[in-house]
Amino acid sequence: MALEYDLYWSFRSPYSYLITPRLVELEAEYDVTCRVRPVYPLAVRTPEFFQGRDPLWFSYLMMDTRREAEFLGLPFRWPRPDPVYMDMATGTYPKDQPHIHRLTRLGVLAAEAGQGLAFLKEVSTAIWSGQVDNWHEGDHLAEAAQRAGLDPKALFDRVEAESERLHAVIEENQMAQRQAGHYGVPMITFNNEPFFGQDRMDQFHWRLEQQGLSPRKTA
Repeated sequence: MALEYDLYWSFRSPYSYLITPRLVELEAEYDVTCRVRPVYPLAVRTPEFFQGRDPLWFSYLMMDTRREAEFLGLPFRWPRPDPVYMDMATGTYPKDQPHIHRLTRLGVLAAEAGQGLAFLKEVSTAIWSGQVDNWHEGDHLAEAAQRAGLDPKALFDRVEAESERLHAVIEENQMAQRQAGHYGVPMITFNNEPFFGQDRMDQFHWRLEQQGLSPRKTA
């Protein structure tokens, strides 16, 4: 039987973007299955988390994400626009958000269709790679959905029609995430053990090997 793990992931997290290609490669090479469980970012769930932070927290984050992207050979630029809108005058995150709720609900639909990980990879690349501006406009998201093996029109129609149900799924994911041992993303849980952060990929792989990780059989 394939090994399985849960992935708690946010469209606003640069580290979520940075880990995703390695998870895609892992699933392509080995008999392991990812259960994608999208969550809202902390700026939406608990915006007070960022109040009073030392300025060095943010400056280090920006430096570290650029460095890690360079190390991994991934294109990177802070999104234009940011998936989470911040009121620059007050430094706060308004409750009404134009992008992140829809994005996260689309992630849930993709996961339910069995293309969750592929969708995360394609959409996060559109958002975080810096290869396009205004990723939310035009056909950028539709093309990303197509690359992930999904029907964009059906996906976009359902995300509006099922918004309340999808929101409830995301809330359930967030409760399960905390019960599993952390609140941040990306977070993997395997055999009830949490691995928080993209820098825990090696330890996660090590645990999989201990549980009999085997190469995926090809036809």
